[in-house]
Amino acid sequence: MTAGRCNRLKTSASVPDAALGRRVRVKICGITDTPTALAAVEAGADALGFVFATSRRQVTPEVARGIIQHLPPFVARVGVFVNTPPAEVADIAAYCGLTAIQLSGDDEINNNFSKSPYHNLPVIQTLRVGGGRGLPRWPRCNADAYLFDTYKEGIYGGTGEAFDWGILQNIDCPKPVILAGGLNAANVRAAVKLVKPYAVDVSGGVETGGHKDIDKIKEFIVQAKGVLI
Repeated sequence: MTAGRCNRLKTSASVPDAALGRRVRVKICGITDTPTALAAVEAGADALGFVFATSRRQVTPEVARGIIQHLPPFVARVGVFVNTPPAEVADIAAYCGLTAIQLSGDDEINNNFSKSPYHNLPVIQTLRVGGGRGLPRWPRCNADAYLFDTYKEGIYGGTGEAFDWGILQNIDCPKPVILAGGLNAANVRAAVKLVKPYAVDVSGGVETGGHKDIDKIKEFIVQAKGVLI
C-alpha cells in the first residue's frame, strides 16, 4: 500500500478533525451490487445493510455473499430481516459472513428474543415510531442497539418519511441509538445535532430513480460526519 493511499484511509479533507468530539457512524442500507458497496466504503461508510426481506432492495444470500467477499475487514455487514425465523437468520448470517443482524417486524415479539440462536452476533432491534406507538420499556429489550424508524402500516423500513426526531432528544436509552427514516443530505446534519445518535441509517435518501446514487452517498456521508457531537 502506498503512503498516499494510506493517508487517504486515515483522513478526509471534507470533514473536520474529530479531536473535539465524535462523529456519527453511517450505515448505507439496501446495497445490491459490488460497485456501489465499494464506492460507499470509499466514501466513508462504516456499515452496509443487506435486505433479505421482501423489498425492491431485496438480495438473495448468494448475491449478498458475493458482495461481502469484496469488502475490507473493518466494514460492518448488517443483514436486515423481517419476522424471519431465528434458524433461517442464523443460517443466512453464517453463509454470507454477516457481522450484525437487524430485526424488523413485530417489535413486541422481537423485544424478548434470545441472542443464542443468532450465534451471539450483535443484534440491532428496529423500533418504528409514530402512529400512536410509544417508546419501549427498555428493561424488556435484549438488543445491542436500537434503530428508530418511521412507522407506516405494513411497511418495515425504507418509507422515505421522517418522524418527529424531537421525541428522541435526550432519550434515556440503555444501548446505542441508530436514527433512520427519511434522512438525506439536506436534513441529516440537523438530525444528528438534535438526537446525537450513535449512527444514522439511510437508503432511499441516497437514491435516484430507485437506485443508489454514488454522488448522493458521498454528500450524505460528508454532511453526517461533518457534525461533531
